[in-house]
Amino acid sequence: MNIREASELDYPDLRLTYLESRRKSFYWANIEEMTLEDFDRDTVGEYILLAEDDFHILGFTSLYLPDNFIHNLFVHPDFSGKGVGVQLVNSAVEKMNKPVRLKCVSENRKALNFYENNGWKKVVEEGKPGEKYWVMVYD
Repeated sequence: MNIREASELDYPDLRLTYLESRRKSFYWANIEEMTLEDFDRDTVGEYILLAEDDFHILGFTSLYLPDNFIHNLFVHPDFSGKGVGVQLVNSAVEKMNKPVRLKCVSENRKALNFYENNGWKKVVEEGKPGEKYWVMVYD
């Protein structure tokens, strides 16, 4: 598996990965409202790292470097549970200054467990009912 910076040539595959991953795992959201264009809107101005194997994109993370903030981490459903997320998060942490922060939707139990099992700590739960998320820190 190779981790590298994404280029615009990767965007068509990244859009698909983002869409398919959210449709499969965001059981609390309306999947009919999700589109390929969401990737572009949700990663504006961010540094994107991707994981690939044999030139096939397995997942990506998008970082807002000025705030040492991981905005997105998505692994294609076909590669979930195979260490892709761990390698992406580790590469993201190496790219930024600690402490590194992220927000994780409170209902996303699988993601919360993933982060906690990889050394992240819950700091505070924020947001209004139905939109709650945990601010998490890695230092």
